[in-house]
Amino acid sequence: MFEQTFKNIDDILHKDAGCGSELDYVEQTSWVLFLKYLDDLEKDKATAAELSGKTYSNIIAPEFQWSVWATPKDAGGKLDHHKAITGDDLADFVNIQLFPYLKKFKVDAESADTIEYKIGEIFSELKNRIQSGYNLREVINRIDELRFRTHAEKHEMSHLYEDKIKNMGNAGRNGGEYYTPRPLIKTIVKVVAPEIGQKIYDGAVGSAGFLVEAFEYLKHSKKLTTSDVETLQKKTFYGKEKKSLAYIIGTMNMILHGVEAPNIVHTNTLAENIADIQEKDRYDIVLANPPFGGKERAEVQQNFPIKTGETASLFLQHFIKILKAGGKAGVVIKNTFLSNTDNASVALRKELLSSCNLHTVLDLPGGTFTGAGVKTVVLFFEKGLPTKNVWFYQLNLDRNLGKTNALNEKDLAEFVELQKTFAESENSWSLNVSDLDQKTFDLSAKNPNKKEEAALREPKEILQNMKALDEESEGILNSILALI
Repeated sequence: MFEQTFKNIDDILHKDAGCGSELDYVEQTSWVLFLKYLDDLEKDKATAAELSGKTYSNIIAPEFQWSVWATPKDAGGKLDHHKAITGDDLADFVNIQLFPYLKKFKVDAESADTIEYKIGEIFSELKNRIQSGYNLREVINRIDELRFRTHAEKHEMSHLYEDKIKNMGNAGRNGGEYYTPRPLIKTIVKVVAPEIGQKIYDGAVGSAGFLVEAFEYLKHSKKLTTSDVETLQKKTFYGKEKKSLAYIIGTMNMILHGVEAPNIVHTNTLAENIADIQEKDRYDIVLANPPFGGKERAEVQQNFPIKTGETASLFLQHFIKILKAGGKAGVVIKNTFLSNTDNASVALRKELLSSCNLHTVLDLPGGTFTGAGVKTVVLFFEKGLPTKNVWFYQLNLDRNLGKTNALNEKDLAEFVELQKTFAESENSWSLNVSDLDQKTFDLSAKNPNKKEEAALREPKEILQNMKALDEESEGILNSILALI
């Protein structure tokens, strides 16, 4: 049901003059979906309060509740067309009354870690781009068909919302900008293995895929106590995001997955001077896929000891600094980081190897990120002790990855298993840091265990072999003729 509804909404928005791309479709579907989700969430909370003999105070004022402005119903539970506004009246209500009301929550909320504050923040960043009030009415009616009351419904909806984000990530953009393949994220989370009580951080949060998957992992890691649930809701997940749309989508994605007030801040992580990071600012776990290929201005570079315009290299410095001693990280980065010979790359490799234990490097095939031809690796490291040995795993698949043939968890199963003991195999090997070139610290993933492909023969050699075979065939034919 969710899938068809999303498809129908895309068809409606495609006709609207205010929505020109997949990015607009996701953004506009998001805010309507969010308000419907919020309405169902309030109903659930009211029911739970009633069962325990308490009173629940609604977050949203009566005139702005979904059932009043969006879908007033008649006695038979059907949309009351006499009360349901549409056309210009609906567009004016949303733009002039609803959005300003919701925006005010940011100022009125008690603190930043409340769902009220997040509502205010989301609607301060968003605007309604659906120009036709008739199209908006159709979208609202479609969204109203959806239910988010049971666990199964919420799970299906959040899964399909992820699919929409995935499509947005591939909408004429670098596929890694919004969306990291979920099988890869799940694998990274599994290997880093966070625990309840640890603070988890992504400084390039995007659509919050890493935080969502870490939440799912921790939710199923043990039988949760009331205290565990409170910890997961308020004191576990932290993120920063520079871009407005990604920030909105990331915040909504976490709320739709069940984290009511995610600690995601709309800011440029790299604008912070890493010399100012104190112990209280540090995290136990870093999970991230920082943007690759970006170029940062000179004033941003001044915030880092190793000056470089490469965005991902600045993020890596930030992640190393913001980890607590003993803290663990799983970070996706371009594979050229392992071997680039410029001063900044060499200095950064040296810094990583001396201040952290870079215990594992996962070398991924091209096409892992659909829409991005960049080859990437995942760095797994622990802060505190220097690196002595690095274990490499090269993911060699018997197919080319692409949109219709994406990476799956089965592809990564051998890596997860072998990584537990750093075992050697045809695809994995260890490297002693003392054997590295101490000037370049080149960490290129050169697999010594991979069977070499037979070298291609020179044309001259091929022609000689063909001539020899022809002569041999002629000799056999002459022998046969002689016997006749």
